[in-house]
Amino acid sequence: MQRGFLFDKIFIYAIIGILYMEIRNIAIIAHVDHGKTTLTDALMRQNNTGKEGQTMDSNDLERERGITIYAKNTSIFYKDTKINIVDTPGHADFGSEVERVLKSIDSVLLVVDAQEGPMPQTRFVLKKSLELGLKPIVVVNKIDKPAANPQLCLDQVFDLFLELGASDEQANFPVVYAIGREGVAMKNLGDESLNLNPLLDVILEHVKPIDPALSANPLKFQVFNLGYDNFLGRMAIGRVYEGQIKTAQAVFVKMADGTTRTGKITKMFTFNGIERKDADIVEAGDIAMIAGIPDIYIGETICDKEDTAPLPMINIDEPTISLNFLVNSSPFAGQDGKYVTSRQLREYLEKEREVNVGLKVEFDVEGAGSDTFKVYGRGELHIAILLENMRRAGYELQVSQPQVIIKEVDGMQVEPYEEVIIDTPTEFQGVIIERLGMRASVLKNIEQKDNTTRLTFEGPTRGLLGYKNQFVIDTKGNGIFSSRVIGFKKHVGDIKKRAVGSMVSMATGKALGFSLWNLQERGILYIEPSAEVYEGMVIGNTSKGEEMNVNPTKGKQLSNMRSSGTDEAIILFPAFKLTIERGLEIMLEDEYLEVTPKNVRLRKIPKARR
Repeated sequence: MQRGFLFDKIFIYAIIGILYMEIRNIAIIAHVDHGKTTLTDALMRQNNTGKEGQTMDSNDLERERGITIYAKNTSIFYKDTKINIVDTPGHADFGSEVERVLKSIDSVLLVVDAQEGPMPQTRFVLKKSLELGLKPIVVVNKIDKPAANPQLCLDQVFDLFLELGASDEQANFPVVYAIGREGVAMKNLGDESLNLNPLLDVILEHVKPIDPALSANPLKFQVFNLGYDNFLGRMAIGRVYEGQIKTAQAVFVKMADGTTRTGKITKMFTFNGIERKDADIVEAGDIAMIAGIPDIYIGETICDKEDTAPLPMINIDEPTISLNFLVNSSPFAGQDGKYVTSRQLREYLEKEREVNVGLKVEFDVEGAGSDTFKVYGRGELHIAILLENMRRAGYELQVSQPQVIIKEVDGMQVEPYEEVIIDTPTEFQGVIIERLGMRASVLKNIEQKDNTTRLTFEGPTRGLLGYKNQFVIDTKGNGIFSSRVIGFKKHVGDIKKRAVGSMVSMATGKALGFSLWNLQERGILYIEPSAEVYEGMVIGNTSKGEEMNVNPTKGKQLSNMRSSGTDEAIILFPAFKLTIERGLEIMLEDEYLEVTPKNVRLRKIPKARR
């Protein structure tokens, strides 16, 4: 009976010109650097959908930093089944990318490092998955690491499921062990395996296929991601929940409040690996990219009938920090950049706002001039990535110090708080507890294993801004810092975060080694000899905390007399070179960070603008 029904189904689809193929939709979620992208790349290579050297992290910044910034789609084919996979970011600043993806798939692969165990973002993405009713498949990855403990890791994951309120069905999750880098997976530790087939078999076993009968229903297509094409304009990536979507089809675009507008699909693609493939028709359950609706947005429902009820909207976490983007007004303005005007900055931010859903921009800032835009983001890294993309595209600008967004709820001021998990050599735990205590963070838990200590804190985001660079110094580069936003809590008042002052140039010209040699005793320098400086530029910090005006262009006094020490060798320490992220962390409230295609500089805000 079952076999006869299957033959009938295939015959019916063949008659209408469609080859029936089962579809599964999954997302890969994890904490940063736990191996999501490496595992996805291995799945593509094994199933011949990835070219040699091709990776899901296709953006230059993603490859350079080794992190996933933007959620991306791929698909593989295994045992006559199309498996759509969405690779999601692991960093907390890009959590808005994860959340909307989870509403559009049927299951998740929760990847956990066998050595590190669950980390803050593991908790965040798992909590979102469980709340949406998804049943995860747990992948204990990197089991070949020297300090890997797969069984302890699995126990910690199970405890996390229970802590987050998983149902009995969700807590009874399937487990696969993997070495993503080598492209192997196994259902049980000790099994022999040559590939990732055991993982794919578990996916087919535990993720329900899409019911092909849904294709006969009225169309419901919901957007969960956006893209941009220079020829096609704004594009929407979404899932066909019911019905079929076709090229040249007239459609209705609906919001959750019932607002409706019309549109037409002009171009459509599905995914074969990460490559786009032209499509004329896409069935229920599949994921497609469509063009033709220039004002489409995340969460909107596309229908073919005006009376079809829209799907529930996809909520996106609100920003936590804000800062001003301004036209560069430094003495060196316009030397590097191709795009320097307020109109050009506005055009870039308008386009970025269309696809970067975690970003908000206020173009008319009260009390500011037309050259100032207020930008809201999810964190320092989120803003730093935006600025890095802008400088690489030829833009130059200056930005103010990031400020935490403070709200008023029920007559009380509240601010965003974060949970911080730190893994550090035990010898550094004292200084970390002291530093974070000064920044209003509270130690919640401490665990020790061998010579490594795990510290768990909760504290205001405001106190954590600018700490990560200090953390690297305090742990000599051996610590691991992870955090996640846990919501808004009571404002804690003033926080003293920085004990150093600024070393400000009082001259314009070329910095000289002799002068820098004398100045390095007063603090840490940001510049090297021969660097071009201008009056008001911050060239370093002072260890005693006061602001100091200096002349880095001053040379050695020449005379006809010789004295002891005259020929003393000049030994300069390496400069603490500014990057965008470092600048955002260390800048003071009365400073701008100047960002150009070739340079990152700190400068004092002119008194007229304070």
